[in-house]
Amino acid sequence: MTDVAVTGANHPAAPGGVARLLEPLPGPGLRGHLERFGTPPRKVDLIAELQASGLRGRGGASFPTAVKLAAVAGRRRPIVVANGTEGEPLSAKDKILLVSATHLVLDGLALAAQAVGATDAVVCVERTATRVIAALEGALAERAAARLDRVDVRIAGTPSRYVVGEETALVHWLNGGDAKPTTTPPRPFEKGVNGRPTLVQNVETLAHIALIARFGGAWYRTLGTAEDPGTTLVTIGGGVARPGVYEVEQGSGLVAAMRAAGLPGGPPPAVLVGGYFGTWLDPASVAEAPVSVAGLRHLGASLGCGVVWALPADVCGLAETARVARWFADQSARQCGPCLNGLPSIAAALDAVVAGKRSADALAHLQRWAGLVVGRGACHHPDGASRLVQSAVEVFGEEIARHARRGPCKASSAHALPVPAGGSWR
Repeated sequence: MTDVAVTGANHPAAPGGVARLLEPLPGPGLRGHLERFGTPPRKVDLIAELQASGLRGRGGASFPTAVKLAAVAGRRRPIVVANGTEGEPLSAKDKILLVSATHLVLDGLALAAQAVGATDAVVCVERTATRVIAALEGALAERAAARLDRVDVRIAGTPSRYVVGEETALVHWLNGGDAKPTTTPPRPFEKGVNGRPTLVQNVETLAHIALIARFGGAWYRTLGTAEDPGTTLVTIGGGVARPGVYEVEQGSGLVAAMRAAGLPGGPPPAVLVGGYFGTWLDPASVAEAPVSVAGLRHLGASLGCGVVWALPADVCGLAETARVARWFADQSARQCGPCLNGLPSIAAALDAVVAGKRSADALAHLQRWAGLVVGRGACHHPDGASRLVQSAVEVFGEEIARHARRGPCKASSAHALPVPAGGSWR
């Protein structure tokens, strides 16, 4: 295996289609990866290329990637953390990417470490994701045998909790604490893992970095829009024939993306965009919605972690939101009032609305608590829960009135959205 690193093409061709991250390789493992992409460049002004590319983080916050790297570069003894925890139940993009394009992610990790001056890095994935961990272990062994990297990389298996993927929670857990968000400042880029400046990047972001380092920021902008360039991975599910992870051009239509996944007919009754921290959109909004941060912002939504879930016609979106609200309350870190008291109150009020019990009072109680928790939590967990619930109240107004008259509908027991059992905090 020691000769693999020098057998890859020195000047590989840039991907020409939309399949950039998920482009099929000519062979398995490191050999196939290097045959397609060549060895990672040793001399590249990565931060400048990232600035030119306009790449934003793919973990949900959409923060400019170049700015994050620049904040850590030049600081003493930095460390890089690849965030592949993916606690969002509707998302599979990071797990798919870590298995199908493992070396692209690890290239990006090594290149980001090189750019900020780090010599060690951590890849964080859920400890239950055994297939992902096996792929990472195999890839790291291949790279070590080929002497490909100048950074020491270890794998950390995290607890299976929704809030673990928040970067301060991840850093706190890596430091031996509970996997709960912490009060900031200092931010991780100032004082993170073992008190060192820490760059935390989502694994999809790292894979994009690997391509930009090779082919440049200008190439990256040949797809997408001026404000949201490139491609993005989207997990499409719900009422589609072929649910799964799709790579789509930013700025392309949301309906077109769902049709590629087998959406029958026109827009569905509603679409949940951005996952459980996301927003329900009605059919009129869905029809005009693009797959982009800027385009969805105009509709009061965000792509978040890249989830698009089409509500099936035989499923009650109101009842499904109530189930997620109860799950949110269970997933709370229970370290502040908005989570400890607010989320259970929101869940109970929404349950009452679904049941049609004192619906007017329950709805008023729901809207009161949903407004009270915003911006007051120790982290953004209550904000996300409130956003989801308030969008449901807006989109499912007719269902709320119907439940008030008749109680739960037949579709209320469908249980289509997954709500996993809670895991350990440690």
